[in-house]
Amino acid sequence: MIEDVAFSEEQWLNFWKYFNNEPHQKQAVDMLRQHIMKVDPCLLTDTADWVEMFRAGPKTGRTSPEGVALIKEFEGLRLQSYYCASGVLTIGYGSTGPHVYPGQVISEEVAEDLLRIDLGRFEDGVRELVKVDITTHEFDALVSFSFNCGVAAFEHSTLLRRLNAGEDKPTVFKEELPKWVNGSNGPLPGLVRRRQAEVDLALS
Repeated sequence: MIEDVAFSEEQWLNFWKYFNNEPHQKQAVDMLRQHIMKVDPCLLTDTADWVEMFRAGPKTGRTSPEGVALIKEFEGLRLQSYYCASGVLTIGYGSTGPHVYPGQVISEEVAEDLLRIDLGRFEDGVRELVKVDITTHEFDALVSFSFNCGVAAFEHSTLLRRLNAGEDKPTVFKEELPKWVNGSNGPLPGLVRRRQAEVDLALS
């Protein structure tokens, strides 16, 4: 029911006061996020900011405007659903999942909301996996990489292993990110440009 997700600002704030990053709380919020995305993408316009704030709680580590701009540039904006090169239904700024269906059309505002919600998952992944201090733009670059390649790929990457081992971060970014550019027939120009942009952002 739509009423199930039509929370007021006061209700969200009261709910957030008791959020302590407990596993059952995080699971409940993720279930709510998935429900909102299934009910009607238009609901995201009213609820996305509060879902994002509640999922983040008092944690730090959010993608900066520069990081968001980089992701937008390379993902591109499509307001009608389409099948990506991997055969996955996609819409907006590379958004996938059960909320995307054939023939779907959304507004640019909804695409922005979907992006913010999607970013939350990758921000969570980077925060949980990286065990050393990183700068805002290093965080941005890792979120962009995870957004493109997946959190699982990041989790098992030499990039993460070397960062967590305490190696010189600029060196790690410059040496490891450019390795992730290959398609089935070799390096893809778009991925080459994206990895270089991520390196440049991390080192800025």
